[in-house]
Amino acid sequence: MTTLLDSFRWEQFCQPPYSSDLAPTDFHLSSHLKKFLAGQQFASDDEIKVNVQNWFRSQAAEFYGAGMLQLVPRYDTCLNSHGEYVEK
Repeated sequence: MTTLLDSFRWEQFCQPPYSSDLAPTDFHLSSHLKKFLAGQQFASDDEIKVNVQNWFRSQAAEFYGAGMLQLVPRYDTCLNSHGEYVEK
């Protein structure tokens, strides 16, 4: 893997595999999906899958774009703190 990355001449950062600043539960999709699922009951795993897939398909492109734009400051915070924990 390192050889492939070296071939792109990208700067590589030594970052932990997980950073609380980038916690998945804080991401754009998770909070909106959690609101959508709140209070619903499903009879099977398949019913959950269908409902979640339909929810993802119903979101406009702008919804996903806004979520991606929110990642930029999170990554900046993580990189600028050298992967250390940062309180919100």
